[in-house]
Formats: sequence, structure tokens, C-alpha cells
Amino acid sequence: MMRPITGYLSWRSPALLLAIVASSVAVAAVHDPAQEPAGQPAQSSVTTADPSGNPCDNMTAMAGMKMNVMGESMAAMANHMCITPMRPRQPNDEEKARAVIAEVRATIEKYRDYKKAIADGYVQGNPTVDQPQFHFTNDANAKLADTQFDPSRPTSLLYFQTPTQKFRIEGVMYTARPSATEDELNQRIPLSIARWHKHTNFCAAPENKVKEYFGKNPKFGMFGSIHTREACTAEGGKFMPVVFTWMIHVFPYEDDMKNVFSMNDDVPHFH
Repeated sequence: MMRPITGYLSWRSPALLLAIVASSVAVAAVHDPAQEPAGQPAQSSVTTADPSGNPCDNMTAMAGMKMNVMGESMAAMANHMCITPMRPRQPNDEEKARAVIAEVRATIEKYRDYKKAIADGYVQGNPTVDQPQFHFTNDANAKLADTQFDPSRPTSLLYFQTPTQKFRIEGVMYTARPSATEDELNQRIPLSIARWHKHTNFCAAPENKVKEYFGKNPKFGMFGSIHTREACTAEGGKFMPVVFTWMIHVFPYEDDMKNVFSMNDDVPHFH
């Protein structure tokens, strides 16, 4: 099922998701921070607001902690990310967040066996691409998430590959429609506790340039140097101001709250 660009593009769109995942694997394989020139400025986000007018946090301010907060893969997407700014803590914010965490733990216990997830309508994204983290997505839950938040019905289940187990459950992904406001996201999971994010400024490569998703200096995709409509059009690409939805990952087996809502998908989130 493909949702229109005017709404959002399903992360199960094979061509697009393959490009994103494959480029992610490629960048992780070739990027070595130790090889960067001394004094090189951190990549900063060009997105200060998304197309719906939601403010996006300035990732330059996170430069000193991007790697441990976001992981190498997410940090490399700085020009293609909108991240919600943190709000001041309000009464009951932590209580609300912990209630969601408890619901996640209760919900995913039955899915330790990934075959039960499949039986309940979760479909593995890009099964032919080897990844450290796999998304199993439920389309019915994704559609529901456009309009309401039910913590017992996550859009995706997250499985991490270990040396002895290909699908080890570690958490969930919740989504909200791309036009959801900050206040709506805050009602779901408080923005004083966690950051929601959205993928932006995506330039899909034309067929004759797909190889430029890869390498040390990719031009297209989530890690590409192209992040404006003008540059994308000049290269013959298809520009998408927003791809996918608002999303947030929840890892309920972590002890520290900041790790429960971590944006670092490069490491496992279980003990």
C-alpha cells in the first residue's frame, strides 16, 4: 500500500525504503569520524520548520552530543531531519511517559517470537536487506495512528539482530500524520521527555544515478548532500519535502529514560 506524497509515503514503499536502508548500511560501513579533517564543522540542519510549520530543533546545538544521542546513522542525516524541540517539564509529564513505557512492555512480550507478530499482521520491511534493526509494520495500526494514539497498537515492532538471534525484540515505533502539530505530539508522548522526528528534504535519484546513494560522499537519499528542491531538480531527481510520518522509537527494556526514547538505532536497547 502506497500513500500519496501529499499525505505521506509509506515506509514500506520498496524502492524508496530500499534506497534509504541500503544507503544507511553503506554510510555506516564507510564513515569513520577519525578520518574527518581536524576542525571540520559539524553538519547542520537546514530545516528550521517543516512544511506544516512545525518548528525543528537546530541540530548544530546538538553537535557535541550527536553521536551518543543519535548514533552515527541518524547524525549523518542532519540535513534531512526535523526534530521536535524540547519543552519545559510539566506536572505529570514523566508519569504520562512511564505509562506509555509500561504499555509498550506489556504489548511486546507476546512478540518475542516474531512469528506471532507476523500472525497479527506485522510485515517485515525490506526482508532481503541485511540490517542491524528490522521494522515489522502493521498497516492498520499506521492508519489508526494518523488520527489517534493507542499505545497498545504500535505502527512498527523493532527487532535487533544479535550474533545468535536475528529477530530479538527491543521496542516499538509510534507514528503520527505528517501534519500533526507539536501539541498533538506532546499529548501522545510529552516533548519534555522525548523527541519526535520526521525525515525531510529527500531527493530520490533518477534511475541512471542510483549508485550515488552510496559511497563516502552520497549525493541522493537520506545521507545525500542534496537537500534542496533546486539542487535535486538540477540533478534530475524527485524532491520530497517530507517522507514518511512523524515517528518516535520506544525501547522499554532500557533503565534510563533518555535511553528509552533514544534516537540511536545503531546500538541494541536491551540487557
